[in-house]
Amino acid sequence: MDHLIDVPEYRSEEGLRFVWDDDFEIELRVTATEVVVKANRAGLTSLARHLLTLAQQGVRAGSHVHLTADQEIESDVDLIVELRETG
Repeated sequence: MDHLIDVPEYRSEEGLRFVWDDDFEIELRVTATEVVVKANRAGLTSLARHLLTLAQQGVRAGSHVHLTADQEIESDVDLIVELRETG
């Protein structure tokens, strides 16, 4: 089964655009030895779309998506995913 994810095209003049699926749920739990991301299908698809958005050509290193605790994700801490320099 193929699962196609529509990713907004990156345009430097508009910046990054992050799109959420309806009814997404994402939980984040951090312990001393692991980080657990738990989500429903809409949450996993939304997170995948965010990662693909960051991975597009032209997106500058340091660009990131910031998921805020108790807003976008259920957690005691924020989750930041950042594009790093290649090499």
